[in-house]
Amino acid sequence: MPFLSRLAPEVRQYLLVTGNYWAFTLTDGALRMLVVLHFHTLGYSPLQIAALFLFYEFFGVVTNLLGGYLGARLGLNRTMNLGLAMQVVALLMLTVPAAWLTVPWVMLAQALSGIAKDLNKMSAKSAIKLLVPGDRQGTLYRWVALLTGSKNALKGVGFFLGGALLALLGFAGAVLAMAAVLAAIWLASLFLLRKELGKAKAKPKFRDLLSKSRAINILSAARLFLFGARDVWFVVALPVYLSTVFGWDFWWVGGFLAAWIIGYGIVQSFAPALTGKRSGHVPDGRAALGWALPLAVLPGAIALGLGSGLPAQPVLLGGLLVFGALFAVNSSLHSYLIVSYAQEDGVSLDVGFYYMSNALGRLVGTLLSGWLFQAHGLAVCLWVSSAFVLLAALLSIGLPRHAAER
Repeated sequence: MPFLSRLAPEVRQYLLVTGNYWAFTLTDGALRMLVVLHFHTLGYSPLQIAALFLFYEFFGVVTNLLGGYLGARLGLNRTMNLGLAMQVVALLMLTVPAAWLTVPWVMLAQALSGIAKDLNKMSAKSAIKLLVPGDRQGTLYRWVALLTGSKNALKGVGFFLGGALLALLGFAGAVLAMAAVLAAIWLASLFLLRKELGKAKAKPKFRDLLSKSRAINILSAARLFLFGARDVWFVVALPVYLSTVFGWDFWWVGGFLAAWIIGYGIVQSFAPALTGKRSGHVPDGRAALGWALPLAVLPGAIALGLGSGLPAQPVLLGGLLVFGALFAVNSSLHSYLIVSYAQEDGVSLDVGFYYMSNALGRLVGTLLSGWLFQAHGLAVCLWVSSAFVLLAALLSIGLPRHAAER
């Protein structure tokens, strides 16, 4: 604690925001893996498993839009703490007896978790804009990359945690343990997070929910297709494929996906160095286009490899590693650009609108992942992924250049 007291107030708040985000992310990743693996074991089809996440993703779309408005009116500290509390409730809903875990009940719990997750993420990403001076774009890029990268690395740990807890404690025991830990984090956050953080000087109106910025609208559309491209094969199709075709058990599926997400998060943290920050430049719209084009080729190449008679495991797993690295840089670039483009007063309105598109992309990707995999197999999911990334790249042509760091 003496170490924290010597830090600048902005740095202390950044660490608090990041710590909250980290704790939430662990439970979010673990819960995703718990639900996929547990209900697959119960005999649910891929499309039925995807349906369990329907409300999670749908309410993420609504929450990002309205959450940005609430953050600007009430303060980001309140929306972040509200997200933590709602996640605790969502976890407790899944501790009921097994006979109560019907599809509608699980979908309702997932809806609450989706609202909580996007309130938390929108609050964390918006807060960084307010903690870094506007003329320090390089610092802003580093802080966004660190927050985003560390969050995804911990989401990977959460994937492994979910598989491990399912094997060790069972479904109900796992979610109860996570709810207890997150409740303690929430109580601490109520007292430590700065009041009025991100509260707009002028009270926003409902007509301000939709972005009036051309750059943010284009970036939001590109984000929709970028994350749809990931989730169309990663959310349902991939873990079920690893379990059924490769014969992997819970530990192997959870462990591998955890390692993938951790590596993905590490690459995100180093994205500033990979995209020219060391030479004194910060990325602009052209960088988003340049990094999206090679990513668009990769899922189709994996699909061709799987259909060529080559050993499936090296093709799929090797392709996944390259996809993860390229996707990490693309995601980090987008995360920086939205925070950079957003207006400082009422920043959560712009960030919320952007992450609404992010959530819509996940919703589309999740539904397609279950349906396409069940109807046509993994290869079709991969081809759709390539098409989505290509659309994101074409949209990025319209993004403006961003001024280099002064």
